[in-house]
Amino acid sequence: MKIGITCYPTYGGSGVVATELGKALALRGHEIHFISYAMPTRLNGFIDNIFYHEVEINSYPLFEFPLYSIALASKMVEVVRFNDLDLLHAHYAIPHATSAYLAREILKSETNNSIDIKFITTLHGTDITLTGLEPSFLPTMKFSIEKSDGVTAVSKFLRDKTQQQYKINKEIEVIPNFIDVNKYKREEDEKTKCFKKNFAPNGEKIMIHTSNFRALKRVQDVIKIFDEVKKKIDTKLILVGDGPERGDCERLSRELGIFEEIKFMGKQDSLVELLSVSDIFVIPSQSESFGLAALEAMSCGVPVISSSVGGLPELNHHGETGYIAEIGDVERMAKYAVELLSNQKRYDLLSANARKRAEELSENNIVPMYEKFYEKIISG
Repeated sequence: MKIGITCYPTYGGSGVVATELGKALALRGHEIHFISYAMPTRLNGFIDNIFYHEVEINSYPLFEFPLYSIALASKMVEVVRFNDLDLLHAHYAIPHATSAYLAREILKSETNNSIDIKFITTLHGTDITLTGLEPSFLPTMKFSIEKSDGVTAVSKFLRDKTQQQYKINKEIEVIPNFIDVNKYKREEDEKTKCFKKNFAPNGEKIMIHTSNFRALKRVQDVIKIFDEVKKKIDTKLILVGDGPERGDCERLSRELGIFEEIKFMGKQDSLVELLSVSDIFVIPSQSESFGLAALEAMSCGVPVISSSVGGLPELNHHGETGYIAEIGDVERMAKYAVELLSNQKRYDLLSANARKRAEELSENNIVPMYEKFYEKIISG
């Protein structure tokens, strides 16, 4: 198949999943065309069968804001026409599915229906739970989903929320996020031993959190949980990522007198190494449609302590791969962490279970689900 993929190219779950999907499909023999305003961050290194088409946006004094949606639709038309694509895959309903719909209608009208390109939309989370709820976007969001030839969601939670919130009767297929279990696996070599000694010179336990430091990630809760845990067990905390809440997090850690026990790492590409030296992954989010960061940790054998929101309970099974608690219940999450870190036999069991759960969501298990869905939409 020849597939055009449009996603946000920056750091974030949807862009990561879209890019990794494209790479996996290319390795399975499909021709993949990425269409976006910048090269996706995970699209590093040459892979045969992958092509990138940049959406050029010119600024004119007449337009106060760049017309990206229009430019994207035009680029989609061009790529479909000259590369004979079979399908467009839009990750995020706004603006990508909206542009895909416009591209489809343009091609149909220009070719008297001889080019009737199908497009599917994958819903990732904030396009539904945040962006789409804006009154100015809601009608466009609903229209774009309903006019898609096929729709997928990364969790049952997101599927149900979409259908209920927007009163959509359209069938939405759940295809969960996936992980490359060969890449994301616990490393125990000299390099990771040096990492471990650097972060925990006296053999302390290590908690870790990765996110974009937005308010809904509740990174301050991670720091409060850590503060409680370290009162009972010698522990260090690694915070990976950057964003609007980082300054407040640093201030809170200073106020609690634990700033020296925390490593603010900023954005990092060496996630596997960092996860390999960690004992517990904490994700106390206020909203999480799937929890890709948690899956990455689980694949490295790191048990997860999470909030009970969104798609997290579908991924992190309470008492099996980690623990879940209500949003903001710092005390309970800290209690779970202490319990896990002080019981090696229990810890080993949950660590092994976390890896097994990740293997269920491996690339080899999930990518064929997309292939099957593509074939159904194209033939339909």
